[in-house]
Amino acid sequence: MNVVKTVDAKGLSCPMSLVKTKKAIDELTSGQVLEVHTTDKGAKNDLAAWAKVSGHKLVDMKEENGVLTFWIEKA
Repeated sequence: MNVVKTVDAKGLSCPMSLVKTKKAIDELTSGQVLEVHTTDKGAKNDLAAWAKVSGHKLVDMKEENGVLTFWIEKA
């Protein structure tokens, strides 16, 4: 997986992790992957739903030690 940019949204509450993710993905070109780190449990549903609605692909998601990590490929 070719991660081009990483967003650190740990410690931020909803909707800031989504806001930072959207801003970062707007800077990428189609096919590039964004990695997002957040501690907001609501992001599990929010980022997955946003990616689907926006046409982006949620490549993978994992949770480890209270940190959610998402990999989103820009459409």
